Amino acid sequence: MPKSAADATALDLRVDRSSPVPLYYQLAQQLEAAIADGRLAAGGLLGNEIELAARLGLSRPTVRQAIQSLVDKGLLVRRRGVGTQVLHTKVRRPLELSSLYEDLETAGRNPSTLVLANAPRPATAAVAEALGVREGEEVQYIERLRSADGEPLALLRNHLPAGLIDLSGDRAAGTGLYRMMRGAGITLHSARQTVGARLATAEEAVALGESEGAALLTMERLTFDGTGRAVEFGSHLYRASRYTFDFQLLVR
Repeated sequence: MPKSAADATALDLRVDRSSPVPLYYQLAQQLEAAIADGRLAAGGLLGNEIELAARLGLSRPTVRQAIQSLVDKGLLVRRRGVGTQVLHTKVRRPLELSSLYEDLETAGRNPSTLVLANAPRPATAAVAEALGVREGEEVQYIERLRSADGEPLALLRNHLPAGLIDLSGDRAAGTGLYRMMRGAGITLHSARQTVGARLATAEEAVALGESEGAALLTMERLTFDGTGRAVEFGSHLYRASRYTFDFQLLVR
């Protein structure tokens, strides 16, 4: 692979020995920034550890410590017989009332959607309670596989009140639900959300390109419009290896 694609020896890396910041951490920060902005491309090899240490005047243990810190963060992986490989950067999503599709667009990640199910279903007890309908009453169910840059990222399962928006044809494949709701004149006001984690089932692992038992982030969200009506009950799964939630915490 050409150095310009994903080789750390092609980067303009520098360390400041007068800084109180540890040398390994200075190097790790620069490598992490290069991964984030694409100078070290996902799937490429990091390059020769010995050459990198010699060029920067660092010891091999210092370079190894920098690389290991990025391995621990899930940005690099050591592969026997291959070397140290750059992994795909994670999607970092703020906890706001926004759709994944629009967040990926904003981040320049080229979202795409495969609709796996789109049909009316009788509401279960949990769905009926969330949406404020009778158990067994018909609601719209839609399940989608959302990808970023062609790579599977999330399984999105949503229940909506029957007739809320037009989901016919391939409308749901080309945009996000929230954009469709706003286009139908629905004002999104607030949501209750719970974030958790669990292990992938065999079926989920196949859909998301993970191994069975891989870690998944879970998100359950109940969204309300400006009148206080529940307009969406979502239960979503995200690849923990590719996705994180960002929180902003304020002092009360």
